[in-house]
Amino acid sequence: MGRMTQRRRVTRILRESGEGDSAQHGESSFAIRSTIDVLAAEEPLELRLGGEAFTVTMRTPGNDFELVAGFLVAEGVVGAADELRGMRYCAGTDEFGNQTYNVIDAELDPLLIRPSISEKRNVLTTSACGICGTTSIDAVEKTLPAAPAKGPQLSISSETILELPDTLRDNQLIFDKTGGVHAAGLFDGEGNLICLREDVGRHNAVDKVVGWALMDDRLPLTGTVLQVSGRASFELVQKAALAGIEMLSAVGAPSSLAVHLAERAGLTLAGFSRGRSVNLYTHPERIRDVDAQTGQEAQAQRSRM
Repeated sequence: MGRMTQRRRVTRILRESGEGDSAQHGESSFAIRSTIDVLAAEEPLELRLGGEAFTVTMRTPGNDFELVAGFLVAEGVVGAADELRGMRYCAGTDEFGNQTYNVIDAELDPLLIRPSISEKRNVLTTSACGICGTTSIDAVEKTLPAAPAKGPQLSISSETILELPDTLRDNQLIFDKTGGVHAAGLFDGEGNLICLREDVGRHNAVDKVVGWALMDDRLPLTGTVLQVSGRASFELVQKAALAGIEMLSAVGAPSSLAVHLAERAGLTLAGFSRGRSVNLYTHPERIRDVDAQTGQEAQAQRSRM
């Protein structure tokens, strides 16, 4: 796992059951043990554009170029692979003079309009925040791409949707070791896993998936579903919509603003996907079973009229 995890010695307190006097009087006995725990790494990453500081975010090291690329897509700075000309690690050393790999300079197409000073992130973006530091409310809601002229290209079954959280969990290698990271997985309409990324920040995990797609020249991601391990926030819906993803499915709950944005963006939003049930909040027409059942109900209603 490289720098994605760190090992630390911890003191573990374990409740034990026994048959002695303390157990008879309802008292517990404890075992105190020293052991090694594996932690999800969290380090700062400074992003520069053409040598000029833009923002600092907290993240799990690994897939850093994908994180930067996805972040720039989410910020509306780039929208195609050829608009991001290159990325490199630059100055950034620890107290021993070793390269930290915590500073990345991105080179944009010279024809692009660079973000103005007012659009910069002026504070630290934590791993828990997708829009921390944005300097105006208007800047939060980016310009969304127009809906595809051909309409929705994703068609997926209810059974496949319900299987996505388990498939995501089965492929979370860092979570298996640490229990402390979020995951985002990109799937096709048949439930095949295309790309999975993990990070202490759920927004970062999504940015890494989108960044992978940008660098592989796959945008827009029509015909795909993004399954996330946490809740569905406004920022995650925005990131998915900007990448052209047609459906966002979350294990947790969506916010009201997330539902509003998904409706406007033409994105299918699902929440509380727990293996046995799932709630569809917007655009259920992409789910074949729902679309068919809705059509049957409408036909039955017309016949009763």
